Amino acid sequence: MANNLTTIYRCANCDAQFPRWQGRCTECGAWGTIRERVVTKTQKHKNGEGVSAEKTINLNEIESTADQRLKTHNHEFDRVLGGGIVSGSLILLGGDPGVGKSTLILQAAHNIKNLLYISGEESARQIKIRAERINLDLNNLQFLAETDIEKIVATIKETKPQLAVIDSIQTMNFNELGGGFGSMSQITACTGQLLSVAKEINIPIIIIGHVTKDGLVAGPKSLEHLVDVVLYLENDNKNYYKILRGIKNRFGSTGEIGIFEMTASGLKEVNNPSEIFFEKNNLALPGTISTVVMEGSRPFLVEVQALVSKTSFGYPQRRATGFDLNRLQMIVAVISKIAKFNLANYDIYLNIAGGLKIKETGVDLAVALALVSAYLEVPANKILAFGEIGLSGEIRPIPQTETRLREANKLNFANVIMPETKNLNVELKSKNIVIVNNIGQAIKAINTQK
Repeated sequence: MANNLTTIYRCANCDAQFPRWQGRCTECGAWGTIRERVVTKTQKHKNGEGVSAEKTINLNEIESTADQRLKTHNHEFDRVLGGGIVSGSLILLGGDPGVGKSTLILQAAHNIKNLLYISGEESARQIKIRAERINLDLNNLQFLAETDIEKIVATIKETKPQLAVIDSIQTMNFNELGGGFGSMSQITACTGQLLSVAKEINIPIIIIGHVTKDGLVAGPKSLEHLVDVVLYLENDNKNYYKILRGIKNRFGSTGEIGIFEMTASGLKEVNNPSEIFFEKNNLALPGTISTVVMEGSRPFLVEVQALVSKTSFGYPQRRATGFDLNRLQMIVAVISKIAKFNLANYDIYLNIAGGLKIKETGVDLAVALALVSAYLEVPANKILAFGEIGLSGEIRPIPQTETRLREANKLNFANVIMPETKNLNVELKSKNIVIVNNIGQAIKAINTQK
């Protein structure tokens, strides 16, 4: 029996393994975290000899649960999840401290008849105060103040709630492992325990995780690999609204977002986000172009605002809010090289109104036209534009053009500047659509309004 045992040295902080003891872990850099551990050697089998085969499962014999989703009180929350919470799923909700993660979960659980809320951070009285503030039925809420993951798993198995919430995963502890609360090994082990019980008794579990300064869930990146759904709740850059993003979803599409407004009674859903990202006014202002962006399957009308002014320093400033600065530098280079606008001695400031952070390339044309409009001092806020700009100045088509046009048709724009798109729906074609193939034609379309 002794021959089947071996000694390894494992870091209690990051779970890295070493053949001998050392004072400092070379993986995470922590000092004094290496612990000796005796483990059993795994018996090796050559070519599978002596190993019994497992019984396979025919998927046709499994009852489909595609429509058996747990609907919440929050439509925006359900949208990001793909229609509701899937039974037996493990959901990770990340976000900065104080952004409203716990409030969102309690508010989303308004229609759930049996909610088990497990907290290692707050007392029962604190949870009750928050639940009363958002008018949650306290008869549907069961609370457990516990950090021992084994006791938590046993409680979930015994009570079998409709939904279990862990707040937060950084406060949970697995006694069989060393290391302090919130260490990588502890977080991974506790998440694994919760994943097992969720699949075993087919109960959805939501775990709340804090975000580090780098914007990642504290703990190993493998935590996102373990769970079924990864959501992030973040502030817009003005702290007016909360944006819930779906980063990973095994049961629906990714890239979906939900918009919320924090009020005294909790998070209020914003059903028409275009109202907050797009201001409907009759002022003719240079440097303002409207566009339509896609977040998942959802279109948003937003305003792109640009300011171009003569620099007072030797090196011109380039600033962007809500838009990638490197992408802005590329668009400025294309305008300078292809369209022959000398912007080398001008400060450029770009802003996406409403606080939305845009990552897609379909906004390129609106950004370029906003810069030219500001440079020429030509009002162009009655124009909507979308399209991707290539390095040669060509305007490339972008996905979901028809969806963007349907959203744009809700408002009366003087012109919609867009690239040529094949198989465009005849009903969406109108006289106010201007088809452009390069940046020069697009600039000419707004310059004629001067």
